[in-house]
Amino acid sequence: MVEVFSHSKLSLYENCPEAYKIKYIDKTFPELPQSIHAFLGSAVHDALENLYRMLISGKVLDLDEVIEYFAKSWHEQYTLDIRVPTGEKVEDFFNKGVKFLVDYYQNNLPFSKDTIELEKKIYFPIEEGIFIVGYIDRLEKHENGSYEVHDYKTNDRMKSQEDVDKDRQLAFYHLGLQDVFGENAKINLTWHFLAHNRKVHSFRTQEQLEKLKEETLELIEKINKTREWPACGKPWCDWCSYKKIHGTIDKNQGEESRKVFTLNDSLGKWM
Repeated sequence: MVEVFSHSKLSLYENCPEAYKIKYIDKTFPELPQSIHAFLGSAVHDALENLYRMLISGKVLDLDEVIEYFAKSWHEQYTLDIRVPTGEKVEDFFNKGVKFLVDYYQNNLPFSKDTIELEKKIYFPIEEGIFIVGYIDRLEKHENGSYEVHDYKTNDRMKSQEDVDKDRQLAFYHLGLQDVFGENAKINLTWHFLAHNRKVHSFRTQEQLEKLKEETLELIEKINKTREWPACGKPWCDWCSYKKIHGTIDKNQGEESRKVFTLNDSLGKWM
């Protein structure tokens, strides 16, 4: 029997065993409307992926082309069942995305031509029968033979250097690339915090990676031995999206917060 885990799957158990059981054991996890925050993150990721895909093919997009791609994708994919916090407007999130891309574009010129893969899947064993899976936003290979992982974050939280150096997701990427390129491969890790217009670099020693393997296996063993699945019990538990199936549109959302503004309007503010 093969067991497959990801950083997000493990994190869900750590945050709320009840939600983990519903999703991965009972498999009765409800289909929930996407949040505007997740939609924004996906749209920005897609625009950056397109930027580097075109770069790999030999074309350097100008900033207007990057924003136009983002805007068209946004308007093609946005639907009214996307959850928007009460009192906030879809347009404000769109404008955040534009700002993220403008800042990134201006701060990273000229763009590195070392990118070798986009949305690279990693899938590797940490013990016989137990695999870790994940996806790297962008992978570079430098002239000195080293590799660099780039991961984009669009949420408002800015992690400290200490937090990044302890991050499990990035370390899983490191382990996954060692499985592909060998244990001696030099792997550097970079997180782009787009909401803060900053990037943070990190690196893992082999000792740290071995410790992560041990801790991950201990966590998986704990999950497999769990027989009681309590809810997180945190103050917001009663409002948790895992426990409440929302309607297609939150009744508390006003028309102004979720209306669809036109592509021409949104582009007109930029072009």
